Amino acid sequence: MKTQTAVIDNFTIQIEDEKNLLELIRKANIELPTFCYHSEISVYGACRMCMVEIEGRGIVPACSTKPEGGMVVHTNTAQIRKMRKMIIELMLASHDQSCTTCPKSGDCKLQNIAKQLGVDKIRFKQMKTHQELDLSSDAIIRDPGKCILCGDCVRVCNEIQSVGALDFAYRGAEAKVVTPFNKGIGEVECVNCGQCVKVCPVGALMPKYHINDVWEAIHDKSKTVVAQIAPAVRVSLGEYFGYKPGTTTTGQIIAALRRMGFDKVYDTSFSADLTVIEEGREFLDRYSKNENLPLFTSCCPAWVKYAEQYYPDLLSNLSTCRSPQQMFGAVCKEQLVKDLKISREDLVVVSIMPCTAKKFEARRDEFKTNGNPDVDYVITTKELSIMIKESGIEFGKLELSSFDMPFGFTTGAGVIFGASGGVSEAVLRFAAYSLQKGFVGEFRQFRTGDRTKVSEIEIGDKKLRLAVVSGLANAKKVIDKIRKGEEHYDLVEVMACCDGCINGGGQPVSNASNAVADRAKGLYDNDKMLQFHVSSENPYIKQLYNETLVDDKAHRLLHTTYENRRRILQDDIIINEVPENKKLEITICFGTSCFLRGAQTLYTQLMEYLSERELLGKTEFTASFCGKQCKKGPVISINGKNIEHCTLEMAVAEIEAVLRLKM
Repeated sequence: MKTQTAVIDNFTIQIEDEKNLLELIRKANIELPTFCYHSEISVYGACRMCMVEIEGRGIVPACSTKPEGGMVVHTNTAQIRKMRKMIIELMLASHDQSCTTCPKSGDCKLQNIAKQLGVDKIRFKQMKTHQELDLSSDAIIRDPGKCILCGDCVRVCNEIQSVGALDFAYRGAEAKVVTPFNKGIGEVECVNCGQCVKVCPVGALMPKYHINDVWEAIHDKSKTVVAQIAPAVRVSLGEYFGYKPGTTTTGQIIAALRRMGFDKVYDTSFSADLTVIEEGREFLDRYSKNENLPLFTSCCPAWVKYAEQYYPDLLSNLSTCRSPQQMFGAVCKEQLVKDLKISREDLVVVSIMPCTAKKFEARRDEFKTNGNPDVDYVITTKELSIMIKESGIEFGKLELSSFDMPFGFTTGAGVIFGASGGVSEAVLRFAAYSLQKGFVGEFRQFRTGDRTKVSEIEIGDKKLRLAVVSGLANAKKVIDKIRKGEEHYDLVEVMACCDGCINGGGQPVSNASNAVADRAKGLYDNDKMLQFHVSSENPYIKQLYNETLVDDKAHRLLHTTYENRRRILQDDIIINEVPENKKLEITICFGTSCFLRGAQTLYTQLMEYLSERELLGKTEFTASFCGKQCKKGPVISINGKNIEHCTLEMAVAEIEAVLRLKM
């Protein structure tokens, strides 16, 4: 087949398997500005920043144009520069410009592109009105005033996570990204994974910072403050200080935390070893009894919430093991309070995690004792970098330090938890060690870049079938196949973030295409350097079981329960509540059957009609969610009168009749 080439800014480049012209241009070492393009989600073409001129075709968006042989492309003409600059000015004119106090400042694409294009003044009137922050979530803050409508969050939530907690609403200049029914993001189906935060180019979506809470605890002399560091943090934090992705900076992190005032610094990999043992035993027990299989892992809090919301019937299949973070918090507050002779309330446990969902997990009622949480605060990798910089610490010049004992000793099995497939490999190492009385080696089949990995493993006389999945949309596909009987697995590992914790919502955002793979390699290199590779070989774990986790304490401290979080537990939800002197009560069924027959469209039309009639403030809307397949939809009730197969005309006629009676 003849090689095809294109000419880009007088440079001839070969066309290979690039999906669009933007990727070909980047291959030519030209970085076009763009807000809405991410290779893993669908092309949206909203920002128009990547426009280029193709001879004979005019100006087109590079992200949605397929490269063709013979193309002559210009990326930086006077007209294109002028258009890009105007787009940025228009964005800034409708943007909250509190840049100096924005947590995204210095890492904001809008700010950086404006600087790159030389935007030194805004010729348009400031149009943005103040919008309240959405603080309803324990993990994520929404700042609608900073949204630039790139749609990245909408697409990643729908396409990668199959959640759909965000979408566009309204039209034209009134368009905005909203949650269902404009509720707080903490009140809807958001699983707190933070992938929307990772792709948001501005400060419209940010982790909920707990930096000030941690500083306050450190400065309180009556408190003993301990830190636990997740495996993925050690191979990513360095990126904020000029290190390459995957570089291990464990020693520098520990030294920095001690300088900042932490009393003890421990390794979450220690409690990951605990998780492996408990989950491994649980798996072997279920497998031998053929009960509640497949066993789904429970380390990822975003996945757990997803299962509670959408698959409550499968909760008995989830491992009852707490995540390593929560195991650490429970054990720490059980043992350290005795060793240090302090009260539980005076011991502050701070988790340093790659994940925003861990913030939500730490607030769950299941992980509190008399109202006191096992983990007091969770900060992300990003937050730790901010705290180090606030302290004035020169990270690269620190002398290396080591973890405190006993919770600082770990095996390689605990460290690899940070990569997708790491949990399965660690559990298999434990199972093989238990059944065959020795380390049988690595399970490299789980280390590929695929986001759905299936493998059959033989351990002794047992043949196990496992699936490793990252990304909740992929998890949904696997679960659907299991339910249909198309696939059978004994163990399914699920991580909400693609490629695992190394790509979590609290991690650095890197432009390097291999950054996540390099972080994974860093973890596996750490595994090689450690003395032990099977969790049950950890001597401090053995000591913990002998001295602390006796009687029923292991189950009480290391296991948990789940709850059905399906959004529609009751019959009705009030959408628009009004005072007692309301004139109209309207209930619309949004059950599957009615929804497919136009309930959403009817609701939108009714809202427009009532708005025109200035009746919205006097109408209470309620959504009902009937599970029947009645084929009578849309079904609507107006002041108690049911109307089946309802149209807008039928609804309006009934509303007018009610109003005439009330006048």
